[in-house]
Amino acid sequence: MAKDTTTKHPKNHPVIFRDANAKTDFIMVSTMTSEEVEKVNGVDHYVIRVDVSSASHPFYTGKQNLLDTSGRVDKFRAKMEKAKAAQAKK
Repeated sequence: MAKDTTTKHPKNHPVIFRDANAKTDFIMVSTMTSEEVEKVNGVDHYVIRVDVSSASHPFYTGKQNLLDTSGRVDKFRAKMEKAKAAQAKK
């Protein structure tokens, strides 16, 4: 008796990856599903919400956002200025 060697591939579904930060949708197929469904051109697509995509990530957009918690960025910059001043005195 021959052994079944066929591989079982996961089923692909039409999906919308929605980046709320950039207000951008990416329509493609994926194995992911969700409870939320939206029609696009008469076809039901699962809606997958993502926090970061190529439309909002600083590496792809070229826009760097500094998150300053408790003035840490200002403290770091002051420390670097103090180090530069000490280096210049030598």
